[in-house]
Amino acid sequence: MKKNVIVSLADSNYFNLLNELINSIKSFKESSEIAICILDAGLNEEQKKILIEKVDSIKKAEWDIEVPPNKVNGKEWLKSQVSRAFLPKYFPNYEKYLWIDCDAWVQDWNCIELYLNACKNGKLGITQTMGPGYRIMSKVNWIFGKIAIIKSQNFKHALSSKIPIDQARKLAFAPHINIGVFSLEGNSSCWKIWQENLKKTLRSGKIFGSEGLAINISVYIDQVETEFLPLNCNWIASNLLPKFDENKDEFVEPFLPNYKIGIMHLAAGLWKDKKDMRLDKSVKIDIKTLENKIIQKSLRYTY
Repeated sequence: MKKNVIVSLADSNYFNLLNELINSIKSFKESSEIAICILDAGLNEEQKKILIEKVDSIKKAEWDIEVPPNKVNGKEWLKSQVSRAFLPKYFPNYEKYLWIDCDAWVQDWNCIELYLNACKNGKLGITQTMGPGYRIMSKVNWIFGKIAIIKSQNFKHALSSKIPIDQARKLAFAPHINIGVFSLEGNSSCWKIWQENLKKTLRSGKIFGSEGLAINISVYIDQVETEFLPLNCNWIASNLLPKFDENKDEFVEPFLPNYKIGIMHLAAGLWKDKKDMRLDKSVKIDIKTLENKIIQKSLRYTY
């Protein structure tokens, strides 16, 4: 049996993205040594037939924490907000687990190795959404000159989830942690801490974003030991567009030294003419090259 596993989840609407993620992983020879497992949140039978030829296992995602039906409202893909905190339950006996959202794809295998190394000795391997070129980290509404209303993502979600105000304040300006790519050992204590925090965030808050808030609480309040990886290990393109190196045919960070992007993440989508690149592969946007030329480019996996 393979020691380590990459896991993702999708419904039928995101099947093409999931398939591209898998293809991007399998384009590297090193992928033969790591398992690929999929959580099914609404894939159809034809899609599962295609996937089972490429992956080690497909299992139906469940509501591992009970959620009121009125919160679900038929959106079974929301299971991704819960089930990713229970990966060893679905796919037991692996040493290390690497989760990658289905709207991401792998351009550089070195990032996979970094995540697998980052989670040694029970640590959480993850990336903060901050780096060179980020101009706004938190939003505030200024009133009466010096008084401000905080609108940071962590703070807003914490308040809506009825997290104690002292904890919400600690989270207010902590760099947001994106849960779309992370690594943990199967026996890490972080799973239990995360699950307990997830129960709290689901109790009063919305399902979407609950798992992210729970992991931010686990890191910044409960002090889970964490290895923070560089931004190119989880490059959220909607936050900051990459540049393109035409000579090497690869996406790179937009600032010197223009490191190669390891995992391209299309979280929140990239929109043009009211079309989301995640759902329409024909969507292309303006991207600068290293020579400062503007080209039309999709950020989807195209090989």
